[in-house]
Amino acid sequence: MQINWNPVRRDEALTVTKQGDALTINGEVFDFTPLPDGATLPRDAVDCDWLASGVERVGGEITLILLLPHGARAPEETRFPQPVAVTEDGPVPVPPYSIPEPQTEPEEEPAA
Repeated sequence: MQINWNPVRRDEALTVTKQGDALTINGEVFDFTPLPDGATLPRDAVDCDWLASGVERVGGEITLILLLPHGARAPEETRFPQPVAVTEDGPVPVPPYSIPEPQTEPEEEPAA
């Protein structure tokens, strides 16, 4: 399965798991097993807010684009993500949402 990403500033998190030709996206299962080779399932045919394209099967491989939410401090790898070739079942690696805020030391009160 080939997953491409479309980065978008969004406050919601994204979790994706692959099982065969099915994706579980934030707890909802989307099974693309019936899609024949060479066919495209239009974006509008799939009730998924995270899907940014139609779903294609080319050479037996499912290809699609998912929205990739990120925070205001998103790292470059999230703002300009690389496609992911998912060959194993299980969690899909999603680029990091944001860079953690730097920790600042509390200011000490001057001694009296």
